[in-house]
Amino acid sequence: MDGPGGLRRFLSFRPRLSLRMLRNGAVLLVLLATLNWTVGALMVHRIDNDLTFSPPAHLTGGSRAVSMAAALIDREVNENAWTPNDPWFAPSTFLDNMPSYQTGVMRAVARFSFELLDGIARTRGSSSNDPDLERAAGFLQFPPDFWIFNFEKSLLPMVPSEDQYRSGLNFLTRYNQRLANGNAIFERRADAFGRTIQQVSLDLGAQTAAIERTRQGGWWIFNTSADDVFYQNKGMLYAYYMILSELGHDFEHLIRERGLTLVWTRALQNLERATQLRPTVVLNGNSDRSIFANHLMLQGFYLKRAILQLEEAVSVLAV
Repeated sequence: MDGPGGLRRFLSFRPRLSLRMLRNGAVLLVLLATLNWTVGALMVHRIDNDLTFSPPAHLTGGSRAVSMAAALIDREVNENAWTPNDPWFAPSTFLDNMPSYQTGVMRAVARFSFELLDGIARTRGSSSNDPDLERAAGFLQFPPDFWIFNFEKSLLPMVPSEDQYRSGLNFLTRYNQRLANGNAIFERRADAFGRTIQQVSLDLGAQTAAIERTRQGGWWIFNTSADDVFYQNKGMLYAYYMILSELGHDFEHLIRERGLTLVWTRALQNLERATQLRPTVVLNGNSDRSIFANHLMLQGFYLKRAILQLEEAVSVLAV
């Protein structure tokens, strides 16, 4: 310091330095946040509806449908990263299509696992529940949006949704391994197959009501919930298409024996068409007087056609 004057200059410089550092730090923070929620979001975002997707390997003697269900869980949770429960600072914070899609995929897988437990994996409903499937179904029913912290439920850390699904995946895989070894039940009866298809049809039918409610709301061609419903349906339809395609292989002999090949093929074709709708923006135009598309209505068209064909298959299997 150069005497009292130098000390005064140094002391007056410190507030300016602190203010500059604070300003630069704020700019850097805004820049990092912008990159995180734009570039980071683009890197994370993925609507994975690959129709050629298949499990790494099918277990000889196991169920192809169970292998597919397990592979879908593994892909969405471990490969694509689970986004429906991401916290506010995650890159996916402002994404809603991918979380909705993944929620739909998991809903279909969870429903299938429950129907597997309640029907195909039991001897005419009289046997006890398979222990591995019972645990798998329980874990897969867990809500999709629980993060490590959820103060509405508990002040303590929680097991997040993706870890619950990983546990479900492990038990589902264990069941299929036991089935391949001849130590588990997989009934290839017409009534078990018919019941499973019927429950899938009912689950899809519930989504047509959601489409109708959403289609009637909103302003002009936009509806804030239309894309959420569209992508959740898309995830469900994709997962059901992939699982039912493999379930058709599991029950190939029965389908051929009952003359259901054409009906089954058409049901899968309509599910496939519904999964491949890829609008840049989900529009909700009025179907009576708008020149704009209504993507929910188009999705519902294929959905209802698939339901009709699945119900036709159920009626044939019931004879």
